[in-house]
Formats: sequence, structure tokens, C-alpha cells
Amino acid sequence: MACEGNGMSDQRIGEALIKEVIEEELKDVPPEDIPPLTPTVRQQIKSEQEQKMVTQLGKMIRIIGDRVKDDQEFQDAIDGVACCPGSRWDRFKEVADKVFEHGITWERIAVLFYVAGKLAVKMVEAHLPQSVREILVWTVDFFRNNLLGWIREHGGWINSFSELAVVPMHGVSSISSHSYGLVLIFIAGLAIGSLITWRMTRQL
Repeated sequence: MACEGNGMSDQRIGEALIKEVIEEELKDVPPEDIPPLTPTVRQQIKSEQEQKMVTQLGKMIRIIGDRVKDDQEFQDAIDGVACCPGSRWDRFKEVADKVFEHGITWERIAVLFYVAGKLAVKMVEAHLPQSVREILVWTVDFFRNNLLGWIREHGGWINSFSELAVVPMHGVSSISSHSYGLVLIFIAGLAIGSLITWRMTRQL
């Protein structure tokens, strides 16, 4: 059952999550260098439950994004959007297409959101702060047009936790990777538990 079926909106959560990831990546950038992002996202979070889900998913995406940092091909693509001449939208679309060239998965959706955050930082570093809003708009549009339908077909954001929780345990086997996996499983358990509690209180 998608989030719409329990009073939450997959679209609202997705758009707020993109904004959350971008803002988190920009947290070390001086505030005066960042344009306001709130008016750009039309769908605003409407419940504490939705905000909790956005916060928890944001934490998972940051951990998954740490794996992409060592992928030089991705980093070069991110640099290309910010620095190369021509249409930045076309460059962004190329990066998004690369992320999903083998199909849509929860992990790849997380990677795209992480890439959007890194692109926002690159734009500020390139003295193009207004392009931060462009990155947000482009990512939200791509999400609406290409990912939202898939998310709804796969049970909504609540179903992403179980798969995203085990992502860091794949790939390089290390103690830190295993620890991240356990932390994410714990977070996922909290999220699912809180959702069940919330639904039960709504039915009383």
C-alpha cells in the first residue's frame, strides 16, 4: 500500500526529501550564498509522521551517498554539470540517465538525490548560487515525471526502508560498512514501528 493509503503523500515526502538532502549538503556553505529554497517546492509536509519519514530517509541517503564519493566517474559527471559549457539541464539529465541506466531501484533513487545535493554544492563553489534552485527544480521534476509512479507501484516510501537498510552492507566488506547496515536496520525498524503506532491511533 502506498503512502497515500495511510494519509501520507509519496509526492510530498519525495519533494521534501530532495530539499532536505540538498539543504544538508549545503549546511557548511555560508547562508548568504544560498538562495531560499522553500518557495521552489510546492508540496509541503503536512504531518509529523511525514516529517519523521523524510528525516529518516535523509539519514539513509547520506550514508548511501558516502559510497558514491569514491566513484570517480560519478564525480566527473557532477563536475561536468557545474563547469562545462552548454545546457546545464542537459548535463543534469545525462547524470540522471546514468544513475538509472539499468533501471529504477530504491538505491538508485537515493543516489540521484545525493547527487542533486552534491551538484548544489558545486554550483555554489562555481559562484552560481541561483543554480541551486535550478538543481532543486530539475530533481523534483525528474522525480515527478520518472520516479513517482514507480514509487507508488512499489508500495510507497515506507517500503524503501527495508531495501535501503541493507545497501551499505553490499560492496566493500568492512566493519564500518556492517555497522552502518545495522544502524540503518535500526532506523528502519523505528520508522515502521512509528508508522504502525500512528495508524493504530488513527483507527481508535
